[in-house]
Amino acid sequence: QVQLVESGGRLVPAGDSLRLSCVASGRSFNNDPMAWFRQAPGKEREFVATITVSGGDTYYADSVKGRFTISRDKAKNSVYLQMNSLKPEDTAVYYCTADVDGSWREARSWEYWGQGTQVTVSS
Repeated sequence: QVQLVESGGRLVPAGDSLRLSCVASGRSFNNDPMAWFRQAPGKEREFVATITVSGGDTYYADSVKGRFTISRDKAKNSVYLQMNSLKPEDTAVYYCTADVDGSWREARSWEYWGQGTQVTVSS
């Protein structure tokens, strides 16, 4: 049974930082890219960040560039999202995902998903 479990989301004031974790089990994703998406109330799921198989390249949505950093630890079959200078606009459920077929900017291209962790940023 393949599972991805996110953790680390909570309520924080604007300007704070959070580190989200995603631990996968059931199979290794060491040969797959991984990514983070988020979904705010009433909005479609949107791309946040992705990381290549090697971890040597990362790509970010314009809205989070310079503030968020994605990383991975293959020994732990995990991916992380460091979020700094948080804004109320970052409020959303954050999902990790793995194994892409197609455009990594599109949620529909990814196969395995976690259930999400809630991040709420107050102003």
